[in-house]
Amino acid sequence: MTVTGRFAPSPTGAMHLGNARTALLAWLHSRAHGGRHLLRFEDLDAGRVRPWAYDLTRRDLAWLGLDWDEEFRQSGRLDLYAAALSRLDTYPCTCTRKEVLAAIQDSAGAPHGEEAVYPGTCRAGSVHPQRPAARRWRVPDAESCVTDALTGKTLCQWLPRDVGDFVLRRNDGVYAYHLAVVVDDALMGVTDVLRGADLWTASPRQAALHRALGFTPPRFLHVPLLTDYRGERLAKRGGAPPLSEWRERGEAPGRVLADLARSLPWPEFQAVPQEVTATELLPLWAAVLSRQVLAR
Repeated sequence: MTVTGRFAPSPTGAMHLGNARTALLAWLHSRAHGGRHLLRFEDLDAGRVRPWAYDLTRRDLAWLGLDWDEEFRQSGRLDLYAAALSRLDTYPCTCTRKEVLAAIQDSAGAPHGEEAVYPGTCRAGSVHPQRPAARRWRVPDAESCVTDALTGKTLCQWLPRDVGDFVLRRNDGVYAYHLAVVVDDALMGVTDVLRGADLWTASPRQAALHRALGFTPPRFLHVPLLTDYRGERLAKRGGAPPLSEWRERGEAPGRVLADLARSLPWPEFQAVPQEVTATELLPLWAAVLSRQVLAR
């Protein structure tokens, strides 16, 4: 099977080093397998999109030596998400976030996990039918399990208890991340999803959506996030410096790649030289994959 991977940034601002490290690993994974690599802009939330961020992202990736075979924008694929939504058992929900949290607090059995689980307030009918409604998926009464192809760890979630009926289209008409990413990965032929560890707990529900829509879930690989000196993840909203600053001040991309490589937790990357190309890192990623598989 030909491997197809992807890097899927949100064009809401400039890429920072944390984004760049994930982009590098996603590219290494696709290319180490001799596979295809896609660039997908996740731009459904138009209010947060910055038009200049598309080209800035392309230039930053090219500067690092990371190429791609095909490019997509989610904003041009709305009909596909609408078609998928129509095939699922959903219901209108008019609860505000504040009302959902209040209902959870009043529920004797919730919450069970790390995140708030919707208690099903609107399952039998909209509580406030005069309001604009979101669409929630009536999740199957079943368990969904995913095994990470990199770490070998398995995460199982009983969907009604651990996840709850989650939103697939917001009350302003914007399709939710979980629906869009599942439809895109399936229809784009993505076989391997390498992304940050912060999305690990989202994998069982996405696998369940894949199956409900008749798709085969991809392999998931979750990699550690790059953190700052306080141990907190780098994020745009936290003021992480943009990658373009390094590029515009004349920093050598090979030095940035070397720094990113040495920040990775695997021993194969610890002895890279002061400057390196993305292509030169390919055998190191292949060695990580081989060692991780042999260790299981």
